[in-house]
Amino acid sequence: MRQRRVDAGPTAFDAFHPMVSLCYVTAALVFCMAAMQPVYLLISFAGAFAYGIVLRGPRTAVRSLAWQLPLVVVVALANPLFSASGSTELFRIGSRAFYLESFAFGSCMGLMLATVFTLFSNASRVLSSDKIMALFGGFAPTIGLMLSMTMRLVPQFVRRGSDIDAVQRACTAARPACAEKGGTRRGYLRSASVLMGWSMEDSLETAAAMKAKGWGAGSRRTTYRRFRFRRLDALALAWGGALVLVSVAAAVAACGQFRFYPIIEGVAPWWSYLPYAAFVALPLAMSAKERARWRP
Repeated sequence: MRQRRVDAGPTAFDAFHPMVSLCYVTAALVFCMAAMQPVYLLISFAGAFAYGIVLRGPRTAVRSLAWQLPLVVVVALANPLFSASGSTELFRIGSRAFYLESFAFGSCMGLMLATVFTLFSNASRVLSSDKIMALFGGFAPTIGLMLSMTMRLVPQFVRRGSDIDAVQRACTAARPACAEKGGTRRGYLRSASVLMGWSMEDSLETAAAMKAKGWGAGSRRTTYRRFRFRRLDALALAWGGALVLVSVAAAVAACGQFRFYPIIEGVAPWWSYLPYAAFVALPLAMSAKERARWRP
């Protein structure tokens, strides 16, 4: 049975120029990947996941943890195999020692990947195709098309993977194979093969449709919607930029004194994380304000 997709409706960023959304998403992604510190990563993931609940609904957001948490675990367990560093030895397998610091660093790397995926899923809802084409369609239409297609890949892969898994569970002919020894592994390989084939077929159809519609025939592309940059947008960029600058200054100091190796130490005071927490909470505050305004 095909799963019903529920959209969360308009977003809080719809009241602003697309440049505001693009700057916020870019700053959040750069900060998440640059600030390799556990507290900052936890704040980034909590903010992205909370806003994902607002955008896609709690059920869809919680279901995304089914593949995000295993990703964190896999990276955390794989890192000690390549980096046997640290001072707190947990156990040994033969002559190889496994340290707490290596597991902590791997956990942070996995959490960073999960946060990036969540931010991309949120960005696909905040920055729709018409907004991206309005930003880049005039002077860089190819870049705008690449960005719009790239940002929808992660949520599209997740939806298609869920559809494939649902079809396999509903197919009675596939159940005996899944019940055998190693059937689960074969099921995962079959799902990945179907997903890759589906994506490549879709890319070929998209390329053929673009060629038939004359993509690239003109030097300048039109857009579906026209957006005007207003004083409110400038104020939003100024306020967000000020928070980013303060957050960067605090993050440089916090990450500079933090160490994973040889021992985990150097956690900054709690108040140094407040500017970045305020920046992450901006979409949540705007969404709460919009809902309070339209509440009967």
